[in-house]
Amino acid sequence: MTFSLGTARTFVTKNLPGSLVCGVIALAATFVSEHYGGPQLLYALLMGLAFHFLASNPQVGPGIGFCGRTVLRGGVALLGARITLSQVGKLGWSTGLLIMLGLATTIFCGYLLSRWLKRPAAEGVLSGGAVAICGASAALAVSSVLPQSKENERFTLLTVVGVTVLSTVAMVIYPFGLRLLEATPLQSGVFLGGTIHDVAQVVAAGMLLGPVAGDTATVVKLFRVMLLMPAVVIISILFQQQVRQQEEKNAAENNVEGTFFDVNTDKKSKKAAVPLIPTFMLAFIVLVLLSSVGVLNPVMIATASDASRWMLVTAIAAAGVKTSFEELMTLGWKPVLMLVGETVFIASFVLIGVFVFGIGTL
Repeated sequence: MTFSLGTARTFVTKNLPGSLVCGVIALAATFVSEHYGGPQLLYALLMGLAFHFLASNPQVGPGIGFCGRTVLRGGVALLGARITLSQVGKLGWSTGLLIMLGLATTIFCGYLLSRWLKRPAAEGVLSGGAVAICGASAALAVSSVLPQSKENERFTLLTVVGVTVLSTVAMVIYPFGLRLLEATPLQSGVFLGGTIHDVAQVVAAGMLLGPVAGDTATVVKLFRVMLLMPAVVIISILFQQQVRQQEEKNAAENNVEGTFFDVNTDKKSKKAAVPLIPTFMLAFIVLVLLSSVGVLNPVMIATASDASRWMLVTAIAAAGVKTSFEELMTLGWKPVLMLVGETVFIASFVLIGVFVFGIGTL
């Protein structure tokens, strides 16, 4: 596909109405979060669900899809700007190994739970990745490389709600539990950073136990965020064939045309290409490297971080608009059980590592 001014104008005209809808919802969610407290992403999701009636509007639909996919991937890519290799180096090999094993085994636990509950394997990997890595952001990132079906969209939203609620509960309960265990600040930081799902809740819980625990928890959490890249790449490779089959099925059923960014798609004859490593993950790696070598100054890092948060809020608003609340409830209790089970598993795994094997005591 050749790019031209006419193509760009068509793209903007096609996607602007839906993008504005998602942007307004994101603004409203941000306002409520900043003035009354509470998780910004959850507000965006719930507000988006209230505007589901707009999803069928032909003028709004394309922009909602653009925000739910392209804007989402841009937000995930920008997360890399806040991570440096020196931060990872401060953890020590034992802590790093504990976090990596916790991440891998939690995702595998999600897969086993999905098999046990007779749910699709993609749901177990998605929920396990959200719990193991960084909550709602990881759920959106993992979802973007899984087969794009209506059921997966509904499950993604339920996962976002679930990990947000569980993360908030953990933020309140875990610090009290650590005080009862008489954990040191370093132990507390490793546990909180290695188990709580969302970055904001990790920081808040850590600060309740003092600056040392807060700083340690933040660094450990950022290492988990860094592991988002290899995790998504591996998941993308494992589900590549299923993604290709689902995209071909969607194109056949809906007669979907390529967009301004779909340079490898031809609705008449070509199959959608599925890259081995998603482009947004390559951008994530590049930003980590640029931040590590000092190319990105604090202002640029703060700007990228704010832009990432804004793009993720807009994307989750789009996901909410696309999903019916009634359809969300049809998923039943099994996904909730999966999320709770995965949360208990990673907490137990890290707790054993810290208090039985002494990781984080030095």
